[in-house]
Amino acid sequence: MPHFTMEYSANLDSVVDFDGLCKAVHETIMASGLFELGAVRVRALRAEAYAVADLLPENGFIDMSFRVGKGRSDDEKRQTGEAIFATVTQFLAPQFETPHFALTLEIREIDPDLSWKKNAIHPRLRQKTQ
Repeated sequence: MPHFTMEYSANLDSVVDFDGLCKAVHETIMASGLFELGAVRVRALRAEAYAVADLLPENGFIDMSFRVGKGRSDDEKRQTGEAIFATVTQFLAPQFETPHFALTLEIREIDPDLSWKKNAIHPRLRQKTQ
């Protein structure tokens, strides 16, 4: 159950291809070999209202959260986080050429006792791999 969410400042709409970025992150997550295809979710959520640092209107951010189910070691989570961060950093290289951009990533492990799931995608994809 890997769920990857990017919350971003609305002023990045015109300078970042979020569809392309979501696909690049999805590809990196799948390349880790730790997650089943039918479980991966990657999304970008636009923040209309925000206040960043010294409040300059050109200040922007992307705050990334990667929620994963139990079963991966700390080292596996760290390696996956480093790979995702490298992918995103490379994708967003032009943003780092300005002094107005901040990027963060946090990985959280989902408590299985407090998480409910129902997924009709898994059976369809599992049939294709048999």
